[in-house]
Amino acid sequence: MTKHPKDFVEDNTEPVEAGSEPVEAGSDPVEAGFSRPEPETSEAERQRDEYRDLLLRQTADFDNFRKRTERERQALKETAAFNFIQELLPLVDNLERALSADPGTEGAESYRKGVELIYRELQDILKRRGVKPIDALGAEFDPHYHQAVSYEPAEDRNDGEIVEEFRRGYTLGDRLLRPSMVKVAKG
Repeated sequence: MTKHPKDFVEDNTEPVEAGSEPVEAGSDPVEAGFSRPEPETSEAERQRDEYRDLLLRQTADFDNFRKRTERERQALKETAAFNFIQELLPLVDNLERALSADPGTEGAESYRKGVELIYRELQDILKRRGVKPIDALGAEFDPHYHQAVSYEPAEDRNDGEIVEEFRRGYTLGDRLLRPSMVKVAKG
């Protein structure tokens, strides 16, 4: 398609749509069929864009924070397990030595001493970790720390007094690890 010379505006090298009148210098472009350029953005749009950008940044920061804390939690969990297992390994060694002992008459006594040594070591490890045994025998039954598995009529005992402990209970700080399994006197 070739342009005819009359389709160009004087003093302007840009083409004008066919059938439109040439725009004269100094005339209003809107009246001539051209639209005015819109202002860049309104204040509300600018503020909206700032808030959207801020929201996106905060969302990304929160997501990064969540991922970082999860990684740190996992690393802490692995470190705690690693340290605890390191403390238990000497117990495993002593159990292996005790199991490899000769079961003869002299071996039985050394076997017992080895098991007692292992028991003391394990109690020390638990104590260092903040684990405490629950003293149940002779105490008043407390459903928060004791699990009654049987009752025994006892004239010489108070009602609700623990007369036998089947399995020791433990606490870690103020938290119950497991309750003591006990027999309770019933008057």
